Amino acid sequence: MTSYLDDVRYNIKHYRDLRKITQADLAEKCACSPGTIGGIESGRTKPSFDMMVSIADALDINPADLFITDASKSKEEIKQDLYAQFSSVIIHANERLKKIVEE
Repeated sequence: MTSYLDDVRYNIKHYRDLRKITQADLAEKCACSPGTIGGIESGRTKPSFDMMVSIADALDINPADLFITDASKSKEEIKQDLYAQFSSVIIHANERLKKIVEE
């Protein structure tokens, strides 16, 4: 399980790449150094709340979007993943129920 900070850093890079913005471009829009953006994306630096809001503004997203787990996946991919996970749970539960009934 990843931490919220991992989600934030992955999503910053995802949205930056999606908009074809370099770390230097994002840093300029956020009034910080490219090293700060690089440090955040690599996990070496923890962004402040104000920095996350500034980054979100620069990327034209809601700050809450930075906390989405794996924002790079489409809704359809997420649905498919959830379906696979739930199917696995249901299959496992059915197998356990059969064993209980057979006893």
